[in-house]
Amino acid sequence: MTDTIDGAALLNEVEAFHRRFNVFPVEAAYVAVTLWDAHAHLIDCFETTPRIAFLSPEPGSGKSRALEIVELLTPRPVSTVSASANALYRLVDSAEGLPTVLFDEVDTIFGPKAGADEALRGFLNAGYRRIGGALRCVGEGSNQNSQLFGSYCAVAMAGLGSLPDTVLTRSVIIRMRKRAPNENVESYRQRLHEKQGHALRERLAKWADTVRDQVAEAWPEMPEGVTDRPADVWEPLLAVADAAGGLWPARARAACLELVNAAHDNDEASLGVRLLTDLRDKVFCGADRMPTAAIIECLLRMDEAPWADLHDKPINSRALARLLGQYVTPGNKPIKPRGIRTPSGFPKGYYAEDLTDAWIRYCPPPPGESATAATSATPQVSGGESVADTATPIRHMSAETATQLSVTG
Repeated sequence: MTDTIDGAALLNEVEAFHRRFNVFPVEAAYVAVTLWDAHAHLIDCFETTPRIAFLSPEPGSGKSRALEIVELLTPRPVSTVSASANALYRLVDSAEGLPTVLFDEVDTIFGPKAGADEALRGFLNAGYRRIGGALRCVGEGSNQNSQLFGSYCAVAMAGLGSLPDTVLTRSVIIRMRKRAPNENVESYRQRLHEKQGHALRERLAKWADTVRDQVAEAWPEMPEGVTDRPADVWEPLLAVADAAGGLWPARARAACLELVNAAHDNDEASLGVRLLTDLRDKVFCGADRMPTAAIIECLLRMDEAPWADLHDKPINSRALARLLGQYVTPGNKPIKPRGIRTPSGFPKGYYAEDLTDAWIRYCPPPPGESATAATSATPQVSGGESVADTATPIRHMSAETATQLSVTG
């Protein structure tokens, strides 16, 4: 008879081990990383395995140290700063079992100076789901046969800046930062602490064996509002927390909400929602159309908004069209600028009627309004050519732009 392992107590020890050497930006990060370590011992139970990404804007933020501690606690770890996709496919398909791949300096692979590495990006994306893989030709000369290589395995990454959206949306994102003077950690010494980490790893593996059937059949309840890809990412971690019990189920769901919301603040999709919301609440403000120049001028005047420094430069007409082009009009066509008749010419701009469907579907209700009221609110256009109430947007514009906005019948 094997001794019963207290999963909650074991996860507490794993978290405490991380806390000795890692300073994470928020408490939720300790919860997520601990659950990720444990999930790596159970990924054969899941349909997906989330990537975990330690990212920071500057070096010296503890990213590599975080990977070193993860390496001690996860099964069959393989650390690399440079690898080909083909080598990784073969590694995953080896008879030794699924590895835990740890990419340090991943920004050198996906960063702006690295160029596109579609094969490696494909490995990371495909390996997120159990059904993922790559079809490759193997053999010599004319004796070639196609072979499907699996790519499903746990992957942890560390790097500067950001990653492609296709990778970020499959990841638990930990945005690291430099330690403050009052934030102290224990000095890590591999020859001393490696044995301690490996002892925890062995206990995690034994505990994983005792809960494998339970986890494989689990359908963890998601926190309210966590759906689609974020739900796929967090489902394995919540299943591990539920199997451990104690305070972990509640802590896991709180961490899920916090980190999912934080990730949304940085991803491209949420940037689009921010743009739609700003257009509705701070630019159009009831107007039925706006020239592109007027929209951009309004956006650039907004304090604490990202539009003056969008990817290191102010938003322009092309960036505006790209962000809005992700959404469709009520007629199910991509939102595009159209001609607007003004006293000074026929500039390109956007019509509220084209944006209304996206406002209803993606934006939160305006301040002080219920969702029902927001859904039913549509711009009022009289005679097909007039602007409803342009007082608010004009107040933030130059005289030239405001004059241009005065649309005539």
